[in-house]
Amino acid sequence: MDWFLGQLLALLCCCCFFYYRHLQSKKACKAEPTEWPLLGHLFGLLANLHHYHDWATVVLAGRRYNFPAHAGLTGVRFFLTCDPSNVRHIFTSNFLNYAKGEEYAEIFDILGHGIFNADGESWRSQRAKSQLLMATPRFRSFSARCTRDKVDKSLLPFLAHVADAGARCDLHDVILRMTFDMTCNLVFGVDPGCLRIGLPVVPVARAMDDVLNATFLRHVFPPACWSLMYRYELGPEKKMAVARRTIDRFAADTIAKRRSDHEVGVKQSSSDMLSSFISSNDDDVSDEFLRDTAINLLFAGRDTTGAALSWFFYLVCKNPHVEQKILDELARIAATKEQEDMVAFDVSELSSLVYLHAVLCECLRLYPPLPFHHKAAIAGDVLPSGHELKAGDKILVYSYSMGRMEGVWGKHCMEFRPERWVTDDGKLRHEPSYKFLAFNAGPRTCLGKDVAFTQMKAVAAAVLWNFAVEAMPGHVVEPKLSVMLHMKNGLAVTVKRRKVPCVHAT
Repeated sequence: MDWFLGQLLALLCCCCFFYYRHLQSKKACKAEPTEWPLLGHLFGLLANLHHYHDWATVVLAGRRYNFPAHAGLTGVRFFLTCDPSNVRHIFTSNFLNYAKGEEYAEIFDILGHGIFNADGESWRSQRAKSQLLMATPRFRSFSARCTRDKVDKSLLPFLAHVADAGARCDLHDVILRMTFDMTCNLVFGVDPGCLRIGLPVVPVARAMDDVLNATFLRHVFPPACWSLMYRYELGPEKKMAVARRTIDRFAADTIAKRRSDHEVGVKQSSSDMLSSFISSNDDDVSDEFLRDTAINLLFAGRDTTGAALSWFFYLVCKNPHVEQKILDELARIAATKEQEDMVAFDVSELSSLVYLHAVLCECLRLYPPLPFHHKAAIAGDVLPSGHELKAGDKILVYSYSMGRMEGVWGKHCMEFRPERWVTDDGKLRHEPSYKFLAFNAGPRTCLGKDVAFTQMKAVAAAVLWNFAVEAMPGHVVEPKLSVMLHMKNGLAVTVKRRKVPCVHAT
């Protein structure tokens, strides 16, 4: 054991030394990562950690969308790809050969045995239960009501308060607070009230951020490194341990309350997922199942929708002509409403808006909430690109990079063009999921896709129609180092009330 720790520390020292030399050199990132003795490609990864997603994009563009790599003496082999043909093969055609794998479950141990960690029969069973529940008219109605209530009673009043005070706010933080409240309501049946005036500190929400930061570094460092930090609660793993205790306590308390209400016969007016599972009287619905399912859905609901909406407002702020087209489209609905202090839209009214949907898709293309997907090969395989994989190889599928590839999305791939999602006759253009990976692909396609679009449209429409949102000049917005595509510096904006939106004739 002492010998192992000595070798591990030596490896870490080497990494630190080479990283220091890299910073001193101040040379531009190469599209072809250097393969170092003993370290393999690990140093190239660490040296570009500060802009990892963009670095991976440059690397993949220079290698025809595929890059096989290894981490030297650690023995870890990984394959980076954003090749649509490989994505279709991995996610659909040969789905059974590509699992989340044990390493993924260890990295995301906070999710327990939940649906995002599960493979095989466990995954099929959990997906069937969740799909059955989410497809019911009762749950869909409950979801729509929760969204409308949160927008009407929390988001719009908060932004009105900011506008009247002439203050600026971090819209990224505001959106994440709102999606946390909405997701807690849908999953647990409780509203933490994150969007109250003054923006109170909510320990569970902060704990979730710490978990996401730590899990990204678990993807980067060899398992032996982060496992050692986890064992002794060092660095980001110390925050991870504290965060896990906070999240577990929140889940346990809520589950106990719901079970108690059910046992004493308290009528549940709520249709939240936790109450619905408990009321089903299914023998498989243990406290562990409820905890893992709830935590999985909490992360999925808050962070994916929150990240997507944040990048939506960022891109719309940068493209006023897009904002105007959205307002023109919303005007047709607003004209049928009574003119009140602020206007909110029913989710049913927004389902037919083609351009708003197109803008959201374009945002998800350039800034997918999950910048990469993690898979593991169960058995050896040859990909459509001709690359050979061995059993146990780690595969990282980069949806962030795919949206920036000219061979996939054309010569204007780096430009924000919602029109690419609209056909000549004014209908939505469908793109295959292996090319547009924002909601996963194949059998693991996201069950909450419709709920996510419903929430995003309701928030986007209400905010843009009632307020003029402007990004603060000079504020730098860039992706955060995380498994979710959050904003590193937030999104600093000013908010002003709109009296009557200027509408262009169409």
